[in-house]
Amino acid sequence: MSSINRRNTLGLIATAPAAILATPALAQSTIEWRMVTSWPKNLPGPGVTAQRLANAITQMSGGRLKVKLYAAGEIVPALEVFSAVSNGAAQMGHTASLFWGGKIPAAPLFTAGPFGLTPIEHITWINHGGGQEIWDKLYEPFGIKPFMGGNTGFQMGGWFKEELKSVADLRGLKIRMPGLGGEVLRLLGASPVTIAPGEILTALQTGVIDATEFLGPSSDFAMGFYKAAKFYYAPGFHEPNGTGEALVSKRALAELPQDLRAIVESACAAENILALGESEWMNATRLKLLVEEKGVQLRNYPDDIIKAAKVATDEALESLAARDPLTAEAVNSFRGASNHLKDWSSQSIQKFLAARG
Repeated sequence: MSSINRRNTLGLIATAPAAILATPALAQSTIEWRMVTSWPKNLPGPGVTAQRLANAITQMSGGRLKVKLYAAGEIVPALEVFSAVSNGAAQMGHTASLFWGGKIPAAPLFTAGPFGLTPIEHITWINHGGGQEIWDKLYEPFGIKPFMGGNTGFQMGGWFKEELKSVADLRGLKIRMPGLGGEVLRLLGASPVTIAPGEILTALQTGVIDATEFLGPSSDFAMGFYKAAKFYYAPGFHEPNGTGEALVSKRALAELPQDLRAIVESACAAENILALGESEWMNATRLKLLVEEKGVQLRNYPDDIIKAAKVATDEALESLAARDPLTAEAVNSFRGASNHLKDWSSQSIQKFLAARG
């Protein structure tokens, strides 16, 4: 090898470490995202989930993608999260799809549907039964990619100031219940309203509403509903599942390198399962506290309410499916998943729980 070639080779070797070091340095440039939420800060259940998700993305990325959380009202109101992500005011949101029925008629199904899918069944539908593909199509015109991003599990039926004796007691009742559950109660004669989570207790205390549903015992305890209503009803037929929705701007997601996109998706999936387990534990803990220390009285919905609600659910879903072809596709997929899974669920979880007693 000539002296000139030797000098060139040695020069390349000498400069190689600097080039290797320079590449990670460029990759370490920080991207900052804003996450807006529909929840009071650190609300047990969805508020905790949202913060943990923001932290996880930041930590898993080694700080390359920093997600800062803003609670409801800090940047946008609780019920404006979807619009904020769609118009670019935030790159990410944490909320619930049941709030967007006015924009996207089928959206509430991706939180829950009355007499529909249990938490595990819902996850199965989204991941393995075609649910994610339809969800993506529904949100595509708004520039949003939706993910499951937390789950509060089975819901309770709601808090009522007065005891329910029959379906007649629902007539004229003002109840905070968004989504398809609210439509079912409307068909039974109630007056459902949508109120942001942070405003529910005041509305219940001041008589703006007579009753409310929210989530399960853990989040409901934190919200203080037992201070204004003592009758706590089950089952939560209106929302047998509680999927939290992580909204991500498609434009912001596309601008990320591939590994950071994978981190966002993986963090949402991990939080979905982590939150479901946490909610089951905390709901059991808080239900005991509500009954034994706060004087809450557990009640089952009267049989005639359950029977009438099932009929009204079929009517509500038929009416929903008639809106447009894509909505019909979502409804049919949801119902198809329920029909596909129900025989196995009745043979597995239902019979086991009956045997366990």
